[in-house]
Amino acid sequence: MRTFNLLMLLGPCAAPLVAQTPRAAAPPHAGFEVESFYSAALCVSKHYVIYLPPSYARGTRSYPVAYYLHGYGGNESDWLSLAEMDRVADSVFAGGSAEMIVVMPDGDDGWYSDWAEPLSYDVCMADTMLDRRGTTYCTTRNAYATYVAHDLVAHVDSTYRTRADRRHRGIAGLSMGGYGAITLALTHPDVFAAAASHSGVLSPTYAGPHPLAGPPRYAVSMDSLRPMWAWAWATIGRAFGSDTASWSARDPARLARRLRAAGGPFPALFVDGGTEDALTDESRVFHAELGALGVPHQYAEWPGAHNWRYWRAHVGASLAWLAARLDSTP
Repeated sequence: MRTFNLLMLLGPCAAPLVAQTPRAAAPPHAGFEVESFYSAALCVSKHYVIYLPPSYARGTRSYPVAYYLHGYGGNESDWLSLAEMDRVADSVFAGGSAEMIVVMPDGDDGWYSDWAEPLSYDVCMADTMLDRRGTTYCTTRNAYATYVAHDLVAHVDSTYRTRADRRHRGIAGLSMGGYGAITLALTHPDVFAAAASHSGVLSPTYAGPHPLAGPPRYAVSMDSLRPMWAWAWATIGRAFGSDTASWSARDPARLARRLRAAGGPFPALFVDGGTEDALTDESRVFHAELGALGVPHQYAEWPGAHNWRYWRAHVGASLAWLAARLDSTP
């Protein structure tokens, strides 16, 4: 089930902005590496950080893969530099969880979505509302869902010793990345078997009350959505589109209902949020929607706010949860 496919509409890249450089085989040692590859979905080369588990260099076996997505304003180094993902993973695996490869890609501020209104490379470079510049941020087209679910997954499976099937592939993220992890798993259930969200944007049109009490209210017009998302409008406005129908089509609860009705494989889901984080209301709404659908999932709230102190404290929980699910099937 693939909801958005800009590649069919836009055709092949006219010419790569950054040439793809052939890459040698993966280094046979544990730890992390910073790598790059050319994405046809974006028409540029993108960086990613990859963590190889301690036993990777000592044999020939293949491993499940967990993809970890950064938040708005972040990049591929965040999980490593701000949450010490390598040390967390070493600890989780030393504690008995099955080892995995962990991949942390650069998602720009693309919302891990194939944009409803793509932004050209030249316009992106000239836009003074965007904070970052360069060929690693601006793209020829903005097919960020296809970039992760197709290009990146195919590259990792062809480059490293992975268990290259959906049963052994999961995805997680924080904030914008939490949105990306959940929606990519729901729209690509043939690719990802499990998804985890830390402090995710899981109900983009939720308008209150804050804190959640009683029936939720939702924005019903673009005039109400724009001020709610003013801080990210330069990208989310183009990613989700200029009408409420386009926003609704990208809503995680709507995607869950659609997948449930289709009767296909449904990913295992993990959702958490900090008790002092206003965005946790969106996780609560999504949690309630999943409950109404009868979708089993894991939900947790822990003390904390929307910051790296919270994510650093709890990323080990999602990593262990993913390891248990991705290792459960031969």
